[in-house]
Amino acid sequence: MDLKEIGQRAKDASYILGTMDSQRKNEGLRAAASELSGRREEILRANEEDLRLAREKGMAQGLLDRLLLTPERIEGIVTGMAQVIDLEDPIGQVLSMKKRPNGLLIGQKRVPLGVVGIIYEARPNVTADAAALCLKSGNVCVLRGGKEAIRSNTAVVAALRAGLEHCGAPGTLVNLVEDTSRASAAHLMEARGFVDLLIPRGGKGLIRACVDSAKVPCIETGTGICHIYVDAAADLQKALDIVYNAKTSRPSVCNAAEVCLVHRDVAEAFLPALAARLAGKQVELRLCPRAAAVIPGTPAGPEDFDTEFLDYILAVKVVDSVQDAAAHIAAHSTGHSEAIVTEDAAAADAFCAAVDSAAVYVNASTRFTDGGEFGLGCEMGISTQKLGARGPMGLAELTSYKYIIRGNGQVR
Repeated sequence: MDLKEIGQRAKDASYILGTMDSQRKNEGLRAAASELSGRREEILRANEEDLRLAREKGMAQGLLDRLLLTPERIEGIVTGMAQVIDLEDPIGQVLSMKKRPNGLLIGQKRVPLGVVGIIYEARPNVTADAAALCLKSGNVCVLRGGKEAIRSNTAVVAALRAGLEHCGAPGTLVNLVEDTSRASAAHLMEARGFVDLLIPRGGKGLIRACVDSAKVPCIETGTGICHIYVDAAADLQKALDIVYNAKTSRPSVCNAAEVCLVHRDVAEAFLPALAARLAGKQVELRLCPRAAAVIPGTPAGPEDFDTEFLDYILAVKVVDSVQDAAAHIAAHSTGHSEAIVTEDAAAADAFCAAVDSAAVYVNASTRFTDGGEFGLGCEMGISTQKLGARGPMGLAELTSYKYIIRGNGQVR
């Protein structure tokens, strides 16, 4: 099926979905989640074949981790869908209501976008997460995953559609573009009249291609060059725990820390302890000259503070102040997530005011920048732009609004 036909079917389905109430949408989601869980072995077999071929082609370990599905990860996806079911439906919410002097009653009502296209790489969990969020927010989705995950994605979408159809909803509420060529991605970026919003999820190259080439509205989701700044007033044990978690708990994801900035006053105490703590995970430290004077490591190259490693690599720099740390972040951050570790409230306030990223933390790991951790259920992605959605994108971020005006014969 070509993309034009998929787009037309999605558009037609969007008018049906737009009339479904919360109860019916939740029934469809519940049936889809049940089918996904019931077909776990089938999905895992498909994923094993994707992984086998990816390894043969030399896919990096971090990307293999993103591609991997396990029984636990599938149950995590099902749990995320259940959380979306439990969330309040944003559709129909009245955002404002005011009465004009002429008697007109003017209200703003939250409505679906219509058809949401998602272009993403080797992350089959996105297939189910995106479908669940789109369905609950009243949007039909058109999913275009990477070729590395096509078997996994096909199996997941088959399960979701079967669940929807079992409860009387059209399977075309969830659509998969099976053509994984670059041409199909380009056509989705240009699908004016069919796609109301395009969301890219993946590496820097994919996101840049969508932002630069899309002829439909596009959300810029984030590559994550995330920073943790260890202040002069930091609790160093707390800082060690936070950096260790942010770097090593899952280095292949966008909210993992890539850069650690350390105040000069605590560098001699903190850096040796950090090196020792990270040695257990064999993290490679890429050091600025001032850090290299304190601990051994690889000298940082010109690109190391501008790289999303997605691996067991951490760039380290010694700075002179909160303002110095904020200036470095302004020059090198992708606007995703940054953290300060400090017991000084004034330093924390200064950092939060100066750092312009979607999520700014005080004494916590950047790994919390996640839809589930923010109480949004699963997420559509992390938006690093400022206009519209910003940060983890949940249900409300997948809606628009329209004005409803009630009168009694008023004319102008």
